[in-house]
Amino acid sequence: MTAMVELLAPVRDRVSFSSAIDAGADAVYLGIGSLNMRINSPGIEINELPQIVKEAHKRGVKVYAALNSIVYDSELGLLEELLMGIKRSEADAVICWDLSVIQRAVEMQIPVHISTQASVSNHRAASFYHNVGAKRIILARELTIEQIKDIKAKTSVEIEVFIHGAMCVAVSGRCFISQFLSGHSGNRGDCLQPCRRSYRIIDTQNGDELELASHTVMSPKDLCALPILDKLIDAGVDVLKIEGRSRPPEYVRTVVSVYRRAIRAVESGDFNAEMAAEMMDELAGVYNRGFSTGFLLGKPSVRDWSGREANQSTRQKEYIGRVLHYFTNRKIAHAQFYLPVRKGQKIQIHGLTTGVYDCELTDLRTDEEGFVDGVERGIATFPCDIRLRRNDKIYAISPSNITENT
Repeated sequence: MTAMVELLAPVRDRVSFSSAIDAGADAVYLGIGSLNMRINSPGIEINELPQIVKEAHKRGVKVYAALNSIVYDSELGLLEELLMGIKRSEADAVICWDLSVIQRAVEMQIPVHISTQASVSNHRAASFYHNVGAKRIILARELTIEQIKDIKAKTSVEIEVFIHGAMCVAVSGRCFISQFLSGHSGNRGDCLQPCRRSYRIIDTQNGDELELASHTVMSPKDLCALPILDKLIDAGVDVLKIEGRSRPPEYVRTVVSVYRRAIRAVESGDFNAEMAAEMMDELAGVYNRGFSTGFLLGKPSVRDWSGREANQSTRQKEYIGRVLHYFTNRKIAHAQFYLPVRKGQKIQIHGLTTGVYDCELTDLRTDEEGFVDGVERGIATFPCDIRLRRNDKIYAISPSNITENT
């Protein structure tokens, strides 16, 4: 079935790339070089891009390269090199907002998607960029569904909106706190996220302190549009975008998979509140800071601020070993375990081609003892339904004790 909207997934490395495609993404976006807003994430090197694009296109998936930071005069030569590499790779578009990038990409006939950093929040601004040569506008995050619907009705350019992932306290992420405090600019993709921490207020005259204990007051909860996905699709948006180029591959796999199923349910008319609640439980199993609909239903309230500094996932993973070999005819994995494992243990396997795969150790076997209930450390085999690769990483999955403070 052809989706009504495009589902766009973040990619930080080859593992998350495989995970996004396996989970049902229609397109992926990734950072290239040092001129993107996630330079501290692994990213994809420009010389890797042709193979990434080739693999994606083979599976019917589009690839967008992000060059969405501000650009200085001294970097125009680098910009030219990156754009030439993107052009040669046959990537489907470049995500940008600096006018130097827009101008050169249009000249090179590379499709342009205007980044949310441009804060496009009305139809005239959208039409302006469309007239300049942009194919798509990624709208500002500070818009309601009604405002998005109005913009879509008044312009012919493609409209993309964020549906899931981190929200920034600053307008469309244009923030200077990290730059002022540490010299790491958020507008250059190098944010250290000081806004996510707890703070004490000190009276400089008498030394009295107040601790902001109940909320990290500059740290919003993650955006999650799942409960209102049907309303957002009804608004006529062309692309639903998941944020998360800094987040782990299991986040990409889970979030893409959930939203893919939700989109299909909306298309078939089966989407309902009970289904959304069950899917929310799945989303809570991977990295998150709590969930909020952001601005989509109106101005956020105090409930939309995160109650904790860190991850609130209901599941956690721990690296325990690696795959040594996979016997395809028997569907058996041969693995080296560095930490104790037990029969019935839930595990997760990460690999460049494998992506992310969850399974349970239904049987464990060693050469010395045959079938065993557990292995302290060492080499053992276990059945696995999908093909694994040498050096795929194995993680133990267990419940997290973290509960959200609302």
